[in-house]
Amino acid sequence: MSDSTLSLRALNRATLSRQLLLKRHALKPAAAIERLAGMQAQIPRPPFVGLWSRLAGFARGDLVRAIEKREVVRATMMRATIHLASRRDFLAWRTPLQPMLTRGLESLFGRALEQVDVPALLEAARLRFETEPCTFGSLRSHLKARFPSVDERLMGYLVRMQLPLVQTPAPGADWAYPSMASFTVADGWLDAAPATATGLEPLALRYLAAFGPASARDFQVWSGVSGAREVFESIRKTVRVFTDAQGRELFDLPRAPRPDEDDEAPVRYLPEYDNLLLAFEDRQRVIATPHRKHVITRNLIIPATFLVEGMVAGTWKIEKKKRDARLVLTPFATIARPARQALLAEGERLRAFLEPALSGTVEIAASSS
Repeated sequence: MSDSTLSLRALNRATLSRQLLLKRHALKPAAAIERLAGMQAQIPRPPFVGLWSRLAGFARGDLVRAIEKREVVRATMMRATIHLASRRDFLAWRTPLQPMLTRGLESLFGRALEQVDVPALLEAARLRFETEPCTFGSLRSHLKARFPSVDERLMGYLVRMQLPLVQTPAPGADWAYPSMASFTVADGWLDAAPATATGLEPLALRYLAAFGPASARDFQVWSGVSGAREVFESIRKTVRVFTDAQGRELFDLPRAPRPDEDDEAPVRYLPEYDNLLLAFEDRQRVIATPHRKHVITRNLIIPATFLVEGMVAGTWKIEKKKRDARLVLTPFATIARPARQALLAEGERLRAFLEPALSGTVEIAASSS
């Protein structure tokens, strides 16, 4: 039996609160990334923008130092995609996520894996990484000499899905990591091996802390794991249960913040692939259905967006030319004057954060609708 029905706006405000988007917070990067349950990071720059929008006084070097001190790692995690996670969360979550990673590997290569000496290949890869961090291009060349009959793409994907790895930062890189980062074995980098516990219940509770109230299906979409319904049944007695306007069950931690739906939501800029847009099956709480086509694309590229009144209201990008860097916003519809002014002011601060050495402007283009 549910506690009550939550409106779409109430869900919006609860989610923005968990995702540190109703106000900027005085948190260190590792603590903030834990609050967010990780940050998708297949491109190096987006997590810096994501933290800039969420933390008071955040500077680029704050995250760089956390990465260099190994408080934060970049690794394959939820949905088999690259994420930033705290050292503690990576070590706790990597083993429970392994069946999902294995399932993805098997779905791609199927019977071809039966022709591979998997233990021997993984051990050869481990020894190569332990010699020195290397890119996957270098690893594939190394493995090809020993396993000449095995498809190079299969070898690379097999290693990435089965061996707990982290990427190594590059001194002097603009966003901590180069575009072609090197990898190394996680237990050597962190001086600790991933925990052996395989249960998904702790991960589900951490998901709710960061994104709740949410459904079992939402958790499955965010994590990529299977069996989410059974996991949520196992925690039912420890959480609160709500419903949404469509009657779907939504689970949440008993003492988690659920702000008043009339609380103000300031304009915010989100980076590419922000998990706010990737953590739910039903994304209506943060993006109206008619606007999804501009953001959730078939090619899986999620553009940088901005929020007005808590909802995704358009996309943005930096256009660089010589010594000039323009921040260009493309709204989905006409934006009221107060919000436009707030976007321009916040946008100028973002432009200066991203391109401090370049001059430029913030411009709002014609709507895309």
